Amino acid sequence: MMKSLRFASAEALVSHPQVALQSLDSVAHNLYPLLFKASYLLERAEVIRVLLERWPLEEFRLGVLLGPSADHPEDLRDRACRACLEACVRGLADHVLQGRGRQRLQLADLMGVRDVQVQQCPCGRALGRWGRTELLARTCCELQAGPHAARHSVKVLADLFVTEGNFQAVVQALAPAGPAPLRVHCLSFRADSLDPSQLLQVLCLARPGELRRLQVVHNVRLHAGHVQQLLAQVHFPQLASLTLPAKAFDRPPDCTPTAEDEDPLFTSIAWELSQMTQLTELSVAFSTLTGKIQKLLGPLSTPLRALDLANCSLNHADMAFLADCTHATHLEVLDLSGHSLVHLFPSSFFRLLGRAAQTLRVLTLEECSLDDRHLSTLILALSPCHQLQELRFLGNPLSASALRRLFLALCELPKLRWVEFPVPKDCFPEGAAYPQDELAMSRFEQKYNTIAEDLRGVLLRAGRDDIQVSTPVFGSFDPDIQETSNELGAFLLQAFKTALENFSRALKQME
Repeated sequence: MMKSLRFASAEALVSHPQVALQSLDSVAHNLYPLLFKASYLLERAEVIRVLLERWPLEEFRLGVLLGPSADHPEDLRDRACRACLEACVRGLADHVLQGRGRQRLQLADLMGVRDVQVQQCPCGRALGRWGRTELLARTCCELQAGPHAARHSVKVLADLFVTEGNFQAVVQALAPAGPAPLRVHCLSFRADSLDPSQLLQVLCLARPGELRRLQVVHNVRLHAGHVQQLLAQVHFPQLASLTLPAKAFDRPPDCTPTAEDEDPLFTSIAWELSQMTQLTELSVAFSTLTGKIQKLLGPLSTPLRALDLANCSLNHADMAFLADCTHATHLEVLDLSGHSLVHLFPSSFFRLLGRAAQTLRVLTLEECSLDDRHLSTLILALSPCHQLQELRFLGNPLSASALRRLFLALCELPKLRWVEFPVPKDCFPEGAAYPQDELAMSRFEQKYNTIAEDLRGVLLRAGRDDIQVSTPVFGSFDPDIQETSNELGAFLLQAFKTALENFSRALKQME
């Protein structure tokens, strides 16, 4: 599809900003969305700001406006352009302050932008989720502290990413002392490098009754006591997706051990989760859940569509429950990394994939001790998964010949588009430990490239050039981690320093 004549005309107009700004008063209201997308495409930040200041419609939905349309089929949602997004927020601030008396804007939905590794906008300068949170929060604070009272109030839907670095600004934006020209409503919330008390405070302010997605990750040090307190005190009736950090189900340090089947904190957490009637995505990676999967997932009100149980130390009972439970026939995204699935649970793993085959789109099996002996079973288990679009199995010691056989089988999966495969063990000296450290891995490049080209040739000869393959040696791209790496690095250094101080103190007490 090609862009329409209307969109071409909008591009021509906004490409001359001064002319466009002088003409806005005579532009029909229903053309504002078209002018906005054209301005975003051409990075005309000055036009975007004035468009938002004068926005004549009741709603402004960023994701919808940047998505494909009949006038312009290109999807611009993967352009997190700093200049354009800053202009949007500044334009909203101008809108609530300007005194034209004709404001109709009631709702501004700033969600829908995707953070990608390669920024698609011409300037190449992205504003990530943390930066967008910081910008919105500080703009709200400026409006609250401004000398001029706002003449209008707008409800703003936001995807917040809160760390120690922007915590105070977000708290002030969510809990203004006076009138709030921009009323922030959080539908998606990510927390990192906060202590448990800060997390509880900001979530209580973030309208938890409206929250759809909650991600508590990495450097939020939660144990089962914190999780139980959070879920018991803050209710999330609309929550559809929940991610908890590593070790979130560990007992508190001062908790008296009980029998394995008598864990009141875990029982309470499971009950609280069962009350979330909209929950369809759950990520509890790197928590020890041996023998507890049925107690955790059995009572859930709705079937899960996404489940991350990576490195949870599952046992036979856990895998048998997963294979036979209601969730299996609804799963679209599944991560079982860190478990020797084919070696320890071959029948349960085979049955699980068979029952999930009609819905499963994304499967991750990283570091699952898959080697050449397991290849036939793996191929057989994957063969019915005709809806599979993405497969990741890094960190498994497979040879080049085994990978070649696997790629031939993957060609039979009609919807497969993305594969992340491990460095073949042929690249390393015989008998070497696998996976290798980063220094050793830097020496395999030439041999790896030769094998990778051969594997791509397998796909090409089968007419499957639509499948992209890669080996992200240092992990998949994570825009949130990249954006806050300096802050998180400082957080980790402080945590290490504190641990050393505690260790030194303990040694002195022993003396």
